[in-house]
Amino acid sequence: MRPLLPLLLFLTALTAWASPALAAKPLVYCADASPEGFDPGLWDSSSTSNVNNQMFQGLLGFKRGGTELIPKLATAWEVSPDATVFTFTLRPGVLFHRTAWFTPTRAFNADDVLFTYQRFIHPQHPFNQAFPANFIYPQNLGLAKQIASIEKLDELRVRFTLRAPNVTFLSTFAMSFAGIQSAEYGAQLLRQGQAAQINRLPVGTGPYQFKRYEKDHVVRMQAHPGYWGGQQRTPALLYSISREPAVRVQKLIAGECQVTSPIRDVDVASVMKRPGVRLEKIQALNISYLAFNLKKAPLTDRRVREALDIAVDRNAIFKALFPRGDALQAVSAFPPAIPGFHQGLKNEFNPERARQLLADAGLGQGFELDLWALPVARPTNPNGQLMAQLIQQDWARIGVRARIKTYEWGEYLKRANKGEHDVYMSGWSGDSGDADDFLTPNLSCAANKTGIKFCHPEFERLIDQARATTDPQARMRLYEQAQEIFKRERPWITMAHSTIYIPVRQDVRGFTMAPNGSVDFEGVFRE
Repeated sequence: MRPLLPLLLFLTALTAWASPALAAKPLVYCADASPEGFDPGLWDSSSTSNVNNQMFQGLLGFKRGGTELIPKLATAWEVSPDATVFTFTLRPGVLFHRTAWFTPTRAFNADDVLFTYQRFIHPQHPFNQAFPANFIYPQNLGLAKQIASIEKLDELRVRFTLRAPNVTFLSTFAMSFAGIQSAEYGAQLLRQGQAAQINRLPVGTGPYQFKRYEKDHVVRMQAHPGYWGGQQRTPALLYSISREPAVRVQKLIAGECQVTSPIRDVDVASVMKRPGVRLEKIQALNISYLAFNLKKAPLTDRRVREALDIAVDRNAIFKALFPRGDALQAVSAFPPAIPGFHQGLKNEFNPERARQLLADAGLGQGFELDLWALPVARPTNPNGQLMAQLIQQDWARIGVRARIKTYEWGEYLKRANKGEHDVYMSGWSGDSGDADDFLTPNLSCAANKTGIKFCHPEFERLIDQARATTDPQARMRLYEQAQEIFKRERPWITMAHSTIYIPVRQDVRGFTMAPNGSVDFEGVFRE
């Protein structure tokens, strides 16, 4: 009978250990669109980064609720006085996800940093040869042009050297695209001839690891048992994908999800009245705009772009789309809260002058174009179809006949990147609170490989100089000059900066909104 006592003690301990796990509840997030893929460097849409951010981490991160940089996979960093050399000390003992498709044999180290970033900057990298990739955000930032070298100093130290000073460079290590991949996993995929699987079966270091994706329906993740930041109290994290805003709200009210993607202005009042739901709110670092295809005539003519801009009645659009009145009309390429915002810029509504501009451009009889309506609801554009219809009416008054088109979200992005549009609705959310985070990824020549976007030599010189300037006041002056060029050339019709509302069930603990509207579920759980 003596062996029974150890068995009883073991069973008692097992029961004590298992009780919290049995009590732990899954967390469901109602997402507004499907992820485009699971390789962070390949994508720059919020729908995709909101998924990948739970599984991948950069060397740095942004402090919850703000833009302050904090350690993640790096524990310390040094920046040279001239902002050209960035040296990182890496966190020891970090484990990559162990999955059915990959079993790591070592902890995270400098080789993983080199593998991740060399893919961004070297098209001839062996992995890129096996899996040709367009790294949208790294490309738009011009990383290949900026980075002179990446050195492995030892297993836990890495040095980045730039070709020119860049005072904004440090923040890029905290951005969504910069999630560190496993070099060991990459080597395995190359040996197997399955390099493309890096975008389908992800392996990261984050608090949650990939389990399964049911296309356009749900992404399933589970807590990473070896997470360096500690075991998560939420055992399973699910992203339930619902394109319709009203459906997401109803699911939240019914308790089918505990957090949703940002809701529309028109849904705020009804959600506020619901018991068991609290409404998180933040004035976000974001913008919505209409982008011109600068490769297609007559939109190549600045007078035509200006005419289309000043023909838009923003006041009427805001009454229809933002009835609560807490969105701001966008005047420049980034919000007024960002240092360097040009206070002297104004929007104009002047259909008569718009008609004269078209006449001056030889288009007095008007012309036709395609206007693409955003297919998903965003805080800065809660109803793309309605916005398109209102703009269509405004343009009709100056003789411009707009054909409204739209596509499924993934198809919309793919076709727009190919330049199939005339004018399309888009938007951007900044991470760092710096003007460069809006200007360089969207309006620099590096972001314009196909010629459909903005590329202006003087604008480029100004933002390049601003990145290299350590004097804050001098940087602000350079950004003001750049904005004057932006407003004169009109590559965008700027629309809105919005407040973001995210409803959360009352039993959710630890959730904090980010200034860019992204979500982070590390440490978030249900009581």
